[in-house]
Amino acid sequence: MTTLTNYIKDRIEEINSQNAKVNAQSENLNGRTLTNVGLFRKYIYNYLTESEYIRNDLTFLIRQLQPSQSGIPIEIYVFTNDTNWINYENIQSDIFDHLLAALPMFDLAAFQIISDTNEHTKSVTDK
Repeated sequence: MTTLTNYIKDRIEEINSQNAKVNAQSENLNGRTLTNVGLFRKYIYNYLTESEYIRNDLTFLIRQLQPSQSGIPIEIYVFTNDTNWINYENIQSDIFDHLLAALPMFDLAAFQIISDTNEHTKSVTDK
C-alpha cells in the first residue's frame, strides 16, 4: 500500500511555502498545518484506490462533512466492482473493519453513544 510519507513531505512543503507568503507560522491562526483527520482522509483515499474491489472509474469521493457535537463525519462515496448483494456487504464490512482498526494510528476514535444496557434488559415486570 502507498504510504503517506511522500504526501506528508509534499504537503509540508506546500504549507510552509504558503505560510511564508502570508508571514504566518503553523502555530498561529493565520497559518496552515497538517491535521490528523486530513491525513486519515488521504489514507482512506490511498487504501480504496488500491483496493481490487473498488471501481476507480466511477464517482470516488472521500470528504469531511460539517462537524457536530458527535465529531467530524467522513463520507465515503465509492462503488464496488461486484453487484452481488452479499459480496457488496462483505466488501463494505471489510473496508470499515480496516478503517476502524486504523483510527488509533491517526490519534482518532469513532464516536459511539453508549446506552444503559441494563435498561434494555429489564423485563416489563421489573419496571
